[in-house]
Amino acid sequence: MGKDQTKSVSRTVLIVEDDADQRWLIAMLLQENGFETVECESAEAALATMLLRGREVCMVFADLRLSAAMDGVDLARELKMRWPHLTVVLTSGNPGVRLVHLPPGVEFLPKPWQPLDLLTVAGRARSAARPVRSGHGLRLEAS
Repeated sequence: MGKDQTKSVSRTVLIVEDDADQRWLIAMLLQENGFETVECESAEAALATMLLRGREVCMVFADLRLSAAMDGVDLARELKMRWPHLTVVLTSGNPGVRLVHLPPGVEFLPKPWQPLDLLTVAGRARSAARPVRSGHGLRLEAS
């Protein structure tokens, strides 16, 4: 694969986790395996990031339980409404009843998850990103 083709592949994962240590560990795992990462600590920040950089993102990996007004389920609902083809994965060690409210097409990875499980899902998301034409040639995006 030539350099130009590599650049057209969407390899960015948006990590939404209010625990800074968890966020850092997830980012390191993904970066060591060829992904770029953008980190947010709230669903609100994640939505703002997607509005600005959504074309670059192939997957959103979010904790179900977040400390701000919106939780991961609220975020997943908004993401799927605006970007239906985006891969959205929620994780939690204690999802409680919120799990039944997951929108269609949202994956759930229970904590503690194995690094290989996250990398497998991210790899599928990268492969599923759809090509779009922009003023700068071929780009891939999740919507």
